[in-house]
Amino acid sequence: MKAVKQKKIVDKEGKIEVQSPELHEGTEVEIIILIPSSETDTTEYLLSTKANRRELLSAIERVEKQENIVSISSEEWHKKYICCLKSI
Repeated sequence: MKAVKQKKIVDKEGKIEVQSPELHEGTEVEIIILIPSSETDTTEYLLSTKANRRELLSAIERVEKQENIVSISSEEWHKKYICCLKSI
């Protein structure tokens, strides 16, 4: 079984259009629609794969050991990140 994964926006009539070269006319398909919950559990997502879990636990360990920590003030954060978003 093959899978086609695409993110789409539902239009005002509740329609979703999916196009893919892997979808041939007359082929029977099974459709599963996943609607993200309004509350995303970031920790659950970060622990969802072995690689993510390993990276998260490694980051927690570095913070606990006070290793490779970079501190910036809220003013520096705003200047570096928030101001740049306004130009996008």
